[in-house]
Amino acid sequence: MTADSEMDIKEAFLRAQKGHNNKAKLVASLNSRYNKLEDKTLFHEEFVHYLKYAMIVYKREPTVENIIEFVASFIFNFLLESHKASSHAVRFRVCQLINKLLGSMAENAQIDDDLFDRIHQAMLVRVTDKFPNVRIQAALAMTRLQQPKDSDCPTINAYMLILENDTNAEVRRAVLSCIAMSPRTLPKVLKRTRDIKENVRKLAYQVLADKVHIKALTIAQRVTLLQQGLRDTSETVKEMVSSRLLPAWLLRVEGNVIGLLHKLDVENCADTALETLKAIFRSTLTEELLQNRAQLDDRKLIPVDSLSCENVLYWRALCEFLKAQRDDGEEMLEQVLPDAATYADFLYRYLKGVPLLTEEQRADFNQLELVMTKEFISQQLIHLIGCLDTNEEGGRKRVLSVLQEMLALPQTPSSLVSLLTEKLLTLIPDDHRRIQTVAEIISDVREPIMEASAPMDENMSRRHQVQLAEVKVSIMEAKQTLEESIAAQDFSRAAELKDSITELENRRNQILQEVQESSQPADKEIRTEKNDPETLLRCLTMCAELLKQMGIKTRIGPTISALMSSLVLPSIANAHPAVRNMAVVCLGTCTLHSRELAKAHMVLLLQIAQLDEVKIRISALRAIVDLLLLFGFQLLSETAANLTALNSKSPDRREEDAPAAEEKGDAPEDTAQSILVMLSEFLDSEVSDLRTETAEGLAKMFSRLVLLWYNPVTEDDTRLRHCLGVFFQLYARESRAHQEVVEEGFLPTVRTLMNAPATSPLAEVDVNNVVELLVELTRPSALIKPSTNTEEVCVHDYLAVRICGEMLKDPTAPEVRLYTKTLSNLELSGDGTVKKDLLTLLQQLVVKDRISLRGLEKMICQLADSKEQAELLSPSALQPLDVNADEAAADDPSKSAKRAKRGTAGQRKVCAARSGRKPSRRAESSEESDGENVPESVPQLRPSRRAKTAALEKTKLDLNTLINQEANVS
Repeated sequence: MTADSEMDIKEAFLRAQKGHNNKAKLVASLNSRYNKLEDKTLFHEEFVHYLKYAMIVYKREPTVENIIEFVASFIFNFLLESHKASSHAVRFRVCQLINKLLGSMAENAQIDDDLFDRIHQAMLVRVTDKFPNVRIQAALAMTRLQQPKDSDCPTINAYMLILENDTNAEVRRAVLSCIAMSPRTLPKVLKRTRDIKENVRKLAYQVLADKVHIKALTIAQRVTLLQQGLRDTSETVKEMVSSRLLPAWLLRVEGNVIGLLHKLDVENCADTALETLKAIFRSTLTEELLQNRAQLDDRKLIPVDSLSCENVLYWRALCEFLKAQRDDGEEMLEQVLPDAATYADFLYRYLKGVPLLTEEQRADFNQLELVMTKEFISQQLIHLIGCLDTNEEGGRKRVLSVLQEMLALPQTPSSLVSLLTEKLLTLIPDDHRRIQTVAEIISDVREPIMEASAPMDENMSRRHQVQLAEVKVSIMEAKQTLEESIAAQDFSRAAELKDSITELENRRNQILQEVQESSQPADKEIRTEKNDPETLLRCLTMCAELLKQMGIKTRIGPTISALMSSLVLPSIANAHPAVRNMAVVCLGTCTLHSRELAKAHMVLLLQIAQLDEVKIRISALRAIVDLLLLFGFQLLSETAANLTALNSKSPDRREEDAPAAEEKGDAPEDTAQSILVMLSEFLDSEVSDLRTETAEGLAKMFSRLVLLWYNPVTEDDTRLRHCLGVFFQLYARESRAHQEVVEEGFLPTVRTLMNAPATSPLAEVDVNNVVELLVELTRPSALIKPSTNTEEVCVHDYLAVRICGEMLKDPTAPEVRLYTKTLSNLELSGDGTVKKDLLTLLQQLVVKDRISLRGLEKMICQLADSKEQAELLSPSALQPLDVNADEAAADDPSKSAKRAKRGTAGQRKVCAARSGRKPSRRAESSEESDGENVPESVPQLRPSRRAKTAALEKTKLDLNTLINQEANVS
């Protein structure tokens, strides 16, 4: 051939050896010849024949390298011309081959710039393909085309876009497995640790463990990763964090666990650090745990000078871990923790050394930081009391004595009071003894014993001073006269003066003794009541902890009543907000133990919830909700107070009107409705914390009201039922926020009815009727004034997600049938994201009940198009479980495959008929993915060789027919 456009194979190989020839033209010419040939077999044979001459040369000769580059370019050119084929199978295989070819090249391999750009552009197009498998292979093919140092690398930009927006989990996994780590890509990978799919989260943690150094992460990022990973709902994700991420970080700090804790902010994330340490301990041999004993000395204590936040937290975590092992860890615990008496003395010495800063010293950040560190160490040491062996009476008494003394000392930091009280109460099992002990400590703190001095008479004091002055002057004059007499050698006079001076000095000493005796204290002690904010807060904190630890059935005795009248109630009107808040907590907790106290102080709590500062209002609101849930709404009708007058109260009159509000007033009509309307106004508050607390409380109370309305016990109370019936409709239709409250109470109400014992009146309630009511109350179309914000997700969407999550907890539970029926009755929005989330949740369901299965099929038909329906209604997803299915499949894979195929086709036909529309062409873009080439972090069990061979034989695709057909056509 003479023309370049029709160059033969031999000529192309000859020219390709020379570096100055344009290989792109050679490829184009050879490609043109290939397209014109009828019998392409001869072309393939001749091409391979000339290629073999280059393949037998091992030495890196320039001519051989040029030929290899030419062959690769020719192959890539053929593939790149086919990547836009209409068949998704062709596009998939093109991307797969390019991925294989690029992946098999050496680390230092180079390709032509023009070829690089063509591959790059083609794969950038294919990563947006509508078929997930094509996108996966295209993403994997671009792995070696990344340029992390380029701030505008198109490949990395595409990867980050896929991680953020691709709906297919396998595509996101593929990108995670190959994306290069850089400051730009790290935040995107971190975000995938919160992905909705378990396997994506798992791979994200694996990538971080393998590719990211711990120093590349901020302290906040490290803490967040551990906090989310160790608390993940998936056990496999937790295992990945424990078995891959933590060992990788430990390797970076040379296996030093204390060094790893230094990389975390243990003072502000003690709970996360404890979970991290226990995860490390679970994968560590016992002998290694005892070797790393946190710098313990011969007394099994850390020297005071060596105590730090990290090693004391490690000590606490190790002791708690060994304590949890029970009998197996008891012997080892004795090797890392001393006896109770020794530890109590050690704790006492350290707590005594914690300084109490003045206001001026708190302004010094260095001193404040030092004290905060000491307080954190003190907290960990106090927590260690729970690991001590207090069965021995002497050691237990010593620990109790230390705790009582530390609580009574005024220099004990306020931040330790609650924890000290908690540990004290755990060592005292009897409630009455607890009350007596704490009351005595409160008395010692608030009314300390002081020695009283006898008051001195002012006239007597003045007389003594005058007499003492006269004697001193006389002594000075006598001494001067004595010196003159001695100088004049008048010795008889000198002797008289000397005697006179002795008498005067005796007189002076007598006067001094009288002055001293008059100023000495009397033999009596008095108690002086202290009302400063710090003392009151300390006492109220101990009282609150006592009330919290008391059994709910323990009645309020004289001691608690005295504390209420002398400490709690007066502190309600204290000017200091922290004191008022703790007093409200005490009041609310105390009223839970007595219905009479609850009736007496309910109005005061309602006032505080309306008029005080936000934090105090929230504490009062929690107390109100707890009281209503415990005693019921009858408590309001029993309260002698004028609730209608509360709305007119002003904050300026709170202190003077609060006592009067408790003493007088009339119970209003429809008190249940009044209180709920009043609380519902809090939902419009500008304070988010108050809105959230109110919504949670109203949801709990709404559930209680629904149960009260349906309870057969109230069947004869027509007024109550009429009141509640009207209220439900008016309240739920008022606003979307009110519907959210009803939605929050849906699951608690259903759980209560489903779990009601046979002896309870609630066992007679028709659960279906209750569910229908709640669905109707939350229906978006029922709102009087529908929301104008189109971006808001409707309440039924939230309810659908909650119901799916509840079914996933136990797909075999009897209430699953009720939930599936409820799903089909919901009024869902047309939001695409919500639909995808619901379909994802439904896809994870494996139910046995056939009625539930039909309900899920109906739900899927409402949400998905025909193709998605066929996928989601596949036997593996929704078909009732068959215990013999696995064995049958192993015996005859072909029958199993045919059975699955028939079932899928039948389900697709049914759903297509129900949907009322033909499946569109777009529906062919299956979201299925085989996840090829995406590395699994945990190896899967391999099938037996016989089963594997049988499956391959049945599913093998014979390409001979297609190849022969292409040859005949061409």
